[in-house]
Amino acid sequence: TVEGGTANVADVYPLAPLQEGLLFHHLLADGGDDAYVLPSVLEFPSREQLDAFTDALQQVIDRHDIFRTSFVWEGLREPVQVVWRKAVLPVVELTLDAQGTDPVAELVAAVGSSLALGRAPLFSFHAAAVPGGERWLGLVRVHHLVQDHTALEVLLGEVGAFLTGRGGDLPAPLPFRTFVAHARSGNDGAAHEQYFAELLGDVTEPTAPYGLVDIHGAGSDVVREVVPFAPASGARLREVARRLGVSTATVLHVAWARALAAVSGRDDVVFGTILFGRMNAGVGADRVPGPLINTLPVRVRTAELGVLGAVTAMRDQLAHLLEHEHAPLAVAQGASGIAGEAPLFTALFNYRHNTGGNAAEETGENPTGAQVSDADGIRLVFSRERTNYPLAVAVDDDGDRGLSLAVDALASIDGLAVGVLVRTAAENLVSALEVALDGGPEVPLSALQVLDEAGLDRVVREWNDTAVEVGSSSLSGLFEAQVGRTPGAVAVVFEGAEVSYAELDARANRLARLLVSRGVGAESVVGVALERGVDMVVALLAVVKAGGAYLPIDPEYPSERVAFMLEDAAPVAVVTSQALAARVLPDSVAASVVVLDDAATVAELAAAEGGALSDAERRGEVLPSHPVYVIYTSGSTGRPK
Repeated sequence: TVEGGTANVADVYPLAPLQEGLLFHHLLADGGDDAYVLPSVLEFPSREQLDAFTDALQQVIDRHDIFRTSFVWEGLREPVQVVWRKAVLPVVELTLDAQGTDPVAELVAAVGSSLALGRAPLFSFHAAAVPGGERWLGLVRVHHLVQDHTALEVLLGEVGAFLTGRGGDLPAPLPFRTFVAHARSGNDGAAHEQYFAELLGDVTEPTAPYGLVDIHGAGSDVVREVVPFAPASGARLREVARRLGVSTATVLHVAWARALAAVSGRDDVVFGTILFGRMNAGVGADRVPGPLINTLPVRVRTAELGVLGAVTAMRDQLAHLLEHEHAPLAVAQGASGIAGEAPLFTALFNYRHNTGGNAAEETGENPTGAQVSDADGIRLVFSRERTNYPLAVAVDDDGDRGLSLAVDALASIDGLAVGVLVRTAAENLVSALEVALDGGPEVPLSALQVLDEAGLDRVVREWNDTAVEVGSSSLSGLFEAQVGRTPGAVAVVFEGAEVSYAELDARANRLARLLVSRGVGAESVVGVALERGVDMVVALLAVVKAGGAYLPIDPEYPSERVAFMLEDAAPVAVVTSQALAARVLPDSVAASVVVLDDAATVAELAAAEGGALSDAERRGEVLPSHPVYVIYTSGSTGRPK
């Protein structure tokens, strides 16, 4: 698979834990959109500077083994990475639409997000002149298999050194194989399994924000929203972390757990956190390009902890996690109590310490904060990171320039709202911690408000402002008006059968007339014991037309519960079928039983033609204050009520 054959093979060694997961998602994409192909677009004042950049990039690729690496898996017991002695950066020139309005977006869209892993380097460079000027754009694509956040900073920093004639001053490159050997030698499977079994063994359901459990996406429909912290809020956050003797990241992990509990409907949450991977990776690890990061789970029982206890527990958990920072995520998943292929979590949290800054970063288009150091006139105008998770929240810690949240969420999620939830949770957490540190009461973590004033007003007032003017007509009158407007339109669909408004109205009128003849009227209760289907809809509408209130009786209820409901509600009649009458209704039922598929009832219904019920046919006037349905709850004691 290597150009030049074995003479061009410098080294072969296994994959790091994170690389195994990234390769899995590449194979899942099957040549399509790959979430882990990372695009960056740079703007150059001239073609000469673009060419100088590609020459410098080639020199950086020549320096580092991980940048000259391809991957091979077919026919092997386990995948390997192959270091090439010489790997040439492919440079392709494209022509942009002279009438286009966004040349950066056009360039990114034209190239796509798929890279073949069998050829080194896992880089590509596409150049395009910006119409109407001297400027050029260069799209650098690199696969996450050979680069992470820190590696991008190393890459661009070294490119900048070559561009400014300082390439000879760069330190000797360190091999990525050393990190892989370190990670795998410290990969004590038994210790990893024991730790994660103790942490996650009783977790049997995924933590899925908004119920989203698919983690096999490619991130192509993800939308980014940036939510900044006010300078004063950021300062208070850092100060309370200092007083507690923990990192700001620890406090924000707790705030994220509280927000995640709100959007996932759970008080015991698990999420993935991004580990730097370089803390225990040996001397010089901060200078090694390549993906040293890892994703591992964090668990927070938000209902069991106060705010101080939650921060202390998070500090301890993150410290323990560092001892397992190179464990494969698959080991943690397997040690949990989740069965089958359901994911352990579907949301990520990442705390990023950024350096530098530029215009792209200020607009949220450069989440890395990386830049080409000292390279005058060259700007990083676009950089995008994606994951296979439906929701990822990253804290961008820009030091003195402040804190912000970058929320990457599927389009079906309101990412801006999520960011505001997390920020609000963090601000309220800081307030609660300040009170507790000053001797006040410790607030339960689950009691922290995650809605700001605008969000609270939207949920409590705006979303509940659902009043609609419907006039003085009754429910049956409103339905009959719709029948008059669209008699032939489909009203009910069930298992392929369609019933029009006119037919549904006619059937309901016939049954309503029969129910009136059995004594149903205002304030009457009618039991409805039917399977879901058209007959059930007909029966409920007929009861309302007759002026009664329907009592739904689920055929799956225990017989004791059905008997109690019938005795307590004392219905005038019960509408059912032959099969259910024998199985569900007790022999002692006192109500008149209307069996819809009984021959005698069918004959009665056929004779009950006559259109809508007149006021004279109804047994008493039906008023707005009369009940329309009666529902029994399970009751706190187990006895229905």
